[in-house]
Amino acid sequence: MSRIDELIAELTPSGVPYVPLSKVAEFSTTRVDASDIDDTSYVGVDNLVALKGGRVDSSYPPNTARLTAYEPGDVLLGNIRPYLKKVWLASNSGGCSSDVLAIRIKHEARHSLTPAYVYYVLSSDDFFVYNTQHAKGAKMPRGEKAAILGYRIPVPPLEVQTEVVRVLDQFTRLETDLRAEQQARLAQYEHYRAELIRNIPGETEWRTLGAVANVRTGQAPPDGVPAESGEYSFVNAGTAESGRSPLQNTDGDAVTIPSRGQGGVGVVGYQREPFWCGPLCYRIWSTNEVVSTRFLYHFLKSIQPSIRGLQQTGGTPALNRKELVLVAVPVPAIEVQKHIVNVLDQFDGLVNDIDGGIPAEIRMRRNQYEHYRHRLLRFKELEA
Repeated sequence: MSRIDELIAELTPSGVPYVPLSKVAEFSTTRVDASDIDDTSYVGVDNLVALKGGRVDSSYPPNTARLTAYEPGDVLLGNIRPYLKKVWLASNSGGCSSDVLAIRIKHEARHSLTPAYVYYVLSSDDFFVYNTQHAKGAKMPRGEKAAILGYRIPVPPLEVQTEVVRVLDQFTRLETDLRAEQQARLAQYEHYRAELIRNIPGETEWRTLGAVANVRTGQAPPDGVPAESGEYSFVNAGTAESGRSPLQNTDGDAVTIPSRGQGGVGVVGYQREPFWCGPLCYRIWSTNEVVSTRFLYHFLKSIQPSIRGLQQTGGTPALNRKELVLVAVPVPAIEVQKHIVNVLDQFDGLVNDIDGGIPAEIRMRRNQYEHYRHRLLRFKELEA
């Protein structure tokens, strides 16, 4: 921090100019053919990870022949439900869907701005609060392009930008290292889960999922769902929470499996608390004392690739209920189920529990990171 303060005192003692984003950047106007794009260069909104998590490779092709092109150094911004904070600094060239905005520094401004600095400004909580406040639409809010370009950003000297990026990059690397450790532990967890399920002790009866559990499709949400805030999770298509809800239609202790859409069909999830289950998702819970829902979750998670293999791939990917209910499920003694659940839940807590283990440390680092980002990107404004 002292180095940045010294640079500011030396280079901009009277303050830093703030300008509308439109003065120094614009949305990409270039196009690329979908035939020139692969899973590493296509970015749909589902490929941007919430909470500033970057991007992942696409698991499905573009659905249009021509796409908005992006270049290294462009900032890609998810434009649906801006409160999800989906943003990525492009490191390669490619194409993005209409639900992703590619923000590019104007040629004449490249002498005064660095892409990494612009990325940190546009991934700040201040920007996402602003973008969410100006979004249009209730059920599926979208960022307002004119408002985004109207966002005022500080433009300190390049030396200050470089130092800001250096400090924030250090925090990013710390979190990256923690996530790498989390992934390694997760791989251990998945291996151990498969071994426990494969070697269940004692006599084990096999029954169909439909015989031991309720398998129900969720319901269309009421007006105002999903929302930016609410007491309950809204779970629908996709691999993560799709928003919040003021209402719930399913009790906690339930397995979820998305049934329709791109990317998340067949991915097994679990909800501890009551939630609203949308129409593109199955909710599954035990109907008796013979099998526990948590044991069902661990078993279904262990065979997730097989469940995903049941989906119909023609048109919109879909997992039919009539096939899902026929999945064979082991039903060992309830004491054995409890032992397996207890062992696997300890692993789960280490890699997934936001209140303990690695996720808690990641959250602590992220809070520290956001604190410093907030301080580093707040400059005294130069008077006109």
